[in-house]
Amino acid sequence: MLSLLTAALCLQPAWPQALPTLGHGESISLGAERQLGDRIARELYRDPDYLEDPVLDEYIQRLWAPLVKAAAARGELSPELQERFAWRILLGRDRTVNAFALPGGYLGVHLGLIAVVTSDDELASVLAHEISHVTQRHIARSMDDQSKMTPWVIGSMILGVLAASKSAQGAQALIVGGQAAAMQSQLSYSRDMEREADRVGYGVLSDAGYDPRGFVTMFAKLQQAAGVNDNGAFPYLRSHPLTSERIADMQARQQLSGNLSGNSSTVTQDLTQSMLAARARVMSNGNVDALKAWTQDSKINSPQATPTQQVGALYAATLAHLQLRDSASAERSLQSLERRVQDSGSEPAIRVVRLLKAEMAARQERFGAVLSLLLPSPPGTALARPELIAVAQALARLPPQPMRNEVIGTLRELVQQIPQDAQAWNTLASLLAAQGMTLPALRAEGEAQMARMDWTGAVDRFRAAQDWARNNRLAAGEHIEASIVDTRLRQAQTLVREMQTQR
Repeated sequence: MLSLLTAALCLQPAWPQALPTLGHGESISLGAERQLGDRIARELYRDPDYLEDPVLDEYIQRLWAPLVKAAAARGELSPELQERFAWRILLGRDRTVNAFALPGGYLGVHLGLIAVVTSDDELASVLAHEISHVTQRHIARSMDDQSKMTPWVIGSMILGVLAASKSAQGAQALIVGGQAAAMQSQLSYSRDMEREADRVGYGVLSDAGYDPRGFVTMFAKLQQAAGVNDNGAFPYLRSHPLTSERIADMQARQQLSGNLSGNSSTVTQDLTQSMLAARARVMSNGNVDALKAWTQDSKINSPQATPTQQVGALYAATLAHLQLRDSASAERSLQSLERRVQDSGSEPAIRVVRLLKAEMAARQERFGAVLSLLLPSPPGTALARPELIAVAQALARLPPQPMRNEVIGTLRELVQQIPQDAQAWNTLASLLAAQGMTLPALRAEGEAQMARMDWTGAVDRFRAAQDWARNNRLAAGEHIEASIVDTRLRQAQTLVREMQTQR
């Protein structure tokens, strides 16, 4: 994924020495900021390193939801801002320790960040900091003084800077004009903005029920990484410069709140978090040498390694064996992992291993085994999203089964609740097609493109659905589906025209 610098959006380096009044001072409307974010996000969705992984998506959303709720309860996140902004989190298959906040409430996380954290609290502290940049409208305030620049120029400039760590040539192709190029070095939040995001984020993190020591232990990790910052491995530090003052401020807040210890050893790493961090490590670096290294991690059997570290290493080894298509080694590693996790008695950790076991079965095209592993007991129990996606994908590859209609209904409920869930739409499309329901399958493909803001791709799919409806006899209920397709096609065509006008 593009190197998504969390703070690569501040277009003005100067900032008043006093903290600004929260929520005031910006002239850019919420609608204009959202439109700019949409333009940038469209490009990010097209990047080959953009990742849709149900297991990691669920993990991030589990951490994110309490933060949004706490920010709203504290009055930091206004109802209008909550309604008008996207509040979408994107995952990037990138090894850099990084996160991002874009105009319009788009946030995201690089797998490299998930890979280095050792507690939910640490990762939540980064998300709390980022949500505070958005709720305090730091992006809009920064853009305010650049009002002479068109939104398209600003968007292109941001994309150019985001591309810089991936390809200098690509960055030059995206940066528009000498003015934008000259301002690249200024794209960072001011110190006052950083202090404000720390202060607000600390309160949000605490109110959401996380251990605020996660802020200090995360700062310690980033500060330790500062030594390798110049080689581009840790761009987060370039855009979020850590100062002794900021670290001391977080430590002082801990003392005031009664959390006197900032030692990272006091923050517990559980088995589930360790395995999810391992998943991020393996998925962020898929070259053969790296995968082989994960299979030979010394922590697997090291007496110096903690049980949690051993479980994480075994998970990484199993997934790496899978990526290398070494099924026999993956099976052996998985058996060892399963024994250790079962002995722990941790239900969340046992579930993560079960999902990995189902993933292995799917890669080996043992789709019946996927159903045996993931279908709920007793029947009728609701499936969580990772299980639902895996079960639906397996059903699409199996001969017709009675439960297909039930899973189709559940997926339809999911996309009604979360229409921006592109992966759920695509999974639904595959299952509908396997069931011989061509028109709704084509419509679902179009909705998946809409969710990823690929308006042109959506027009193509909706037109295909429209053509099919005209040339085939519609079944009962499909007239309504055809009417929805006509409406969605017009909406997609309007978005294409608007996009072309903006260029």
